[in-house]
Amino acid sequence: MSQQKRMWDRLTEEEKEAAKRDLIYFFHKERDEEIGVIAAEQILNFFLQQVGGKLYNKGVFDAKKALENRMEELNYDLDDLIEL
Repeated sequence: MSQQKRMWDRLTEEEKEAAKRDLIYFFHKERDEEIGVIAAEQILNFFLQQVGGKLYNKGVFDAKKALENRMEELNYDLDDLIEL
């Protein structure tokens, strides 16, 4: 049985690892704080839970709007092809 991903958990393992490295680097460079992999994972999971689903939905809505706009343009193009 395949495990279904939670709405906010859409990153691959490689993307999660890269994000954790980026968090560790950010805390070191920008905040002069040392955090480990576990803390980075907790921070990442927190933000994914808080905004991941919202960002995902925003992307879906934006794609839907772009497709609706394109369909409207195609309808106009098709109307132009009609011979009177």
